[in-house]
Amino acid sequence: MNFKIGDTLTPFEGKDQNEQTHTFPLSQATILFFYPKDNTPGCTAEACSLRDEYEVFKNKGYTIVGVSTDSGKSHLKFIDNYQLPFNLLSDSEKTIVNHFGVWGKKKFMGKEYEGIFRTTFVINETGVITHIIDKVDTKNAAKQLLDIIG
Repeated sequence: MNFKIGDTLTPFEGKDQNEQTHTFPLSQATILFFYPKDNTPGCTAEACSLRDEYEVFKNKGYTIVGVSTDSGKSHLKFIDNYQLPFNLLSDSEKTIVNHFGVWGKKKFMGKEYEGIFRTTFVINETGVITHIIDKVDTKNAAKQLLDIIG
């Protein structure tokens, strides 16, 4: 499924780094960011940008949740390495990434492979998608979001 701005999320579940199940949409505004791989330069820059402004998002009523196909164990290490204050969902079965339409063929240095398209969804407290960022500026991900949500 490919969601568009104005769509209401269809319910889905995901397990975080501690194997806790979360059911979405949540009853609070959510920043749901999809990223390719834990502990890589771009993904670390994006996660740390969101970490650095976490309190600002929290004060605006948002929770932040990241999603990649990495394992819960990998997520725990990533969280520990960079003191990330938000949950990371492990989607090794690719259920969530396919649900959102952010998995597909990519090209890097002339090679084709399948992977996650770095994408961020802003979802309001009623589960409606209000913004989608498909060209994420990893170093300035928080500023990019704050410019949108105010």
